[in-house]
Amino acid sequence: MKIRVLLVDDQSIIREGLGSLLRNKPDIEIVGEAENGQIAVEKAIALQADVVLMDVRMPVMDGVAAIRSLGQKNLNIKVLVLTTFDDDEYITQAMRFGAKGYLLKDTPSAELAEAIRAVHKGYTQMGPGLFEKVMLASPTTEPEPSPEFEHLTPREKEVLQLIAQGLNNREIAKALYISERTVKNHVNSILGRLNLRDRTQAAIFASRLPPGKE
Repeated sequence: MKIRVLLVDDQSIIREGLGSLLRNKPDIEIVGEAENGQIAVEKAIALQADVVLMDVRMPVMDGVAAIRSLGQKNLNIKVLVLTTFDDDEYITQAMRFGAKGYLLKDTPSAELAEAIRAVHKGYTQMGPGLFEKVMLASPTTEPEPSPEFEHLTPREKEVLQLIAQGLNNREIAKALYISERTVKNHVNSILGRLNLRDRTQAAIFASRLPPGKE
């Protein structure tokens, strides 16, 4: 029985390349593609994927939020991250939220296929040096949240928590009864005030806040 794989990357040329490489493997079947995390979650469920090959930084919903969303649904879908980003924060959060592996895009195709097989069986796969990188970067004590968090407005704090839950702008707007444009403005303000690069970093920041800071 073939392993049903969903390819998730915001660049179509990457998806096409991965598809070409993996379709040559007799035990792997590419059942679909997705260009962002939100579509990935929907297709992973609809197509009954066994393994989702997931990028991290994508528009609409990033890979970390998608991994968290899939994990919350208690489905037997394995996620293997394949990305160019080896930031220890991304690796830690992806694994924390349920990813079974984390590889970089320079992984040879034969090794990638083996990783897919291993993850499908329930094993954990880490690219060379990534486990050590995370261990060295892991603090012995919980870091104190940035004091800039206190400068956020109550509404911005609400938006930040919903970002951490994996909601996109449309879903946040619906939850808070505000427009998507207003949500976008809040998100940009949050990133600016906290000096963060993107929504993934915002979600990571929120997940590190101590109880009572929400």
